[in-house]
Amino acid sequence: MAEKGVERVKNVVLVGQGGVGKTMLAEAMLHLTGATTRLGGHAGTKPTLDYDTEESERGFSISTTIAPVAWKNTRINVLDAPCYPDFVGDAYAAMSAGETAVFVVDAASGPGTITTRLWYAAENLSLARAIFINRLDRPDADHNTAMEFLRERFGNKLGSVTIPMGSGEAFSGVIDVVHQKARHLVDGKPVVEDIPEEYAAAAADARATLTELVVEADDELMMRYLDGGEITQEELEGLLNKALVDRVFVPVFAGSCVREEGVIAFMDAVEGWFPQMADFGRIPLVNGEQLDISPDDERPVAFAFKSLQDPQNGRLTFLKVLAGTLQPGVELTNARTRKAERLSHLYRMCGRETTDVARAAAGDIVVVPKLEALTGDTLSATGKVEAAAFRFPNSLYRIAIEPDERGAEGKLFAFLEKAAAADPTLRIERDEDTGQTVVSAIGEAQVAVLLDRLESRAGVGAHKVALRIPYRETIRRVASAQGRHKKQTGGAGQYGDCWLRVEPNPDAGYEFVDEVVGGHIPRGFIPAIDKGVQETMREGVLAGYPMIDIKVAVYEGSYHPVDSNEMAFKTAARIGFQKAIDQAEPVLLEPMAHLRITVPDSYAGSVMGDVSASRGRVEGMNAGTGTALGQTTIEATVPYAEVTDYATRLRSLSRGTGEYEVELSGYEQVPHDIQAKLAAEYAERRAAGER
Repeated sequence: MAEKGVERVKNVVLVGQGGVGKTMLAEAMLHLTGATTRLGGHAGTKPTLDYDTEESERGFSISTTIAPVAWKNTRINVLDAPCYPDFVGDAYAAMSAGETAVFVVDAASGPGTITTRLWYAAENLSLARAIFINRLDRPDADHNTAMEFLRERFGNKLGSVTIPMGSGEAFSGVIDVVHQKARHLVDGKPVVEDIPEEYAAAAADARATLTELVVEADDELMMRYLDGGEITQEELEGLLNKALVDRVFVPVFAGSCVREEGVIAFMDAVEGWFPQMADFGRIPLVNGEQLDISPDDERPVAFAFKSLQDPQNGRLTFLKVLAGTLQPGVELTNARTRKAERLSHLYRMCGRETTDVARAAAGDIVVVPKLEALTGDTLSATGKVEAAAFRFPNSLYRIAIEPDERGAEGKLFAFLEKAAAADPTLRIERDEDTGQTVVSAIGEAQVAVLLDRLESRAGVGAHKVALRIPYRETIRRVASAQGRHKKQTGGAGQYGDCWLRVEPNPDAGYEFVDEVVGGHIPRGFIPAIDKGVQETMREGVLAGYPMIDIKVAVYEGSYHPVDSNEMAFKTAARIGFQKAIDQAEPVLLEPMAHLRITVPDSYAGSVMGDVSASRGRVEGMNAGTGTALGQTTIEATVPYAEVTDYATRLRSLSRGTGEYEVELSGYEQVPHDIQAKLAAEYAERRAAGER
């Protein structure tokens, strides 16, 4: 049984460039439906949705919030997704829970790079898409120019369903193209009237364009239309949903969220013909099969698309119900962990406010406390259903984190692990080579928010430090040397004597060979020599970095029947190995990174120039095809030390449009000047008693 006054649930995700008014559209919907008494976030009023203190301080959304909007007989779950570049991962997650992605666009500036990026992400998720051209009350607003720009960027499937009456200060409302009526507000109350004469021609043209687009959803009606037949009002309205579901049509709305003009027309469209989950029929699963969406299936299936640590409510998990009905107390099994989880409470959230929910049917969104489920997990009665996961953007901004005070490393790492569990775009690792705690994120702002929360919620101050580069040392020629250790200080002495030969062992790692004959060194002392060599290799001799790809042979030596022991031979080995390495042309190696960079064609030259300036080499270029038309993919190998900040660099080089993948691809010798610098720094540290 549906809740009182609600027969259907529809989920729309507001996305687009930061600062274009996405949150204001959601706030206007809440206000116009009576959920709030004033327009939140405007004229000094407290916003309902951007409630986090960090959001207030930074002036942009950093986490998806939900506004359940009751309109007529439908609840519209409005997911207001953050679209600042560093937090765009939340937008990807939100779109996985929606049926329609609504792109909010500024009437003056048009779609930005993030809008374009998310447009194709929505396409990959097979979402219906719509556009809301906002801020038509701005002095520089131009609806026609905005439409031209949108069609140039996103194709000719775009059709206006509302168009503005006037612009700038003269903007007074919208024309409802579907119903051929003028709509505006008078003292906050909606007024519907005949179209003023000066807008009649534009309304008729928009209606004709709209009809041409939506008839493609029905072959019979399309043939009739092409033959000159008329499409009735009823037929047109009946086509809108199918055309949107089939993605042959993208409706474009006009309005001003601050003035709340055009918002009611938008809500009417969402309620009237925007898709609900059942319209898509089936949901893809990990195993390649599909889950039927049937109102008769009572076996509950829910998908976790977001989790967070709320200061007031603790861990909260956002679930979309894919099938059946959820009720408080139901026990479901996580397909990933195979563990049962009890949904003790179901909540509906509006901003930070929660209300209890007695049941949630298929298609609805609820919030559940204290679940162990992670983003992307599927919960079901059997535990055998697993919805196909969506792809998050690459987290390629890497930085090391250190606590401000010694002894806080444990609390730091524990908090970071919890944060990473809640946000799949964060990765935390302990680099064994460098001993650093490394955070991988989408961008700098994401890490800044993480550090702020670390201090405010865990009481641990921390700071960023540069990544240490895992250099390696090796040799270029064969050399031999004697290691002799003799010590006599009363009583038993120490004596060890060995001759070592070192030689390059390219790509074969470390190899130790015993070539001693005649018993000059007893077999029991040979392992000690090996151990002494390996200890020295771990410490390095040139700049303090581990040594690799060296073959070491012990071929001669001597011993004392009383004073020789394992410690003496280990010390002798260290001495001999260091002396041999000094003669074997030791060199420093640096890790190399293989980059696969994709940017619009216009930025390819800048990227290749940057690769060359970074001591790298371009190894290939490929022009994009299909949805990647106009994109160039560049293959390059660059020293890893030069690309630890590449996420930030590429964003600057490509104005936020570039993406890349990186993997380490072996070691190469560093230039002489860099080797000399690192060796000098190592010598200084040793002189100061440091390593």
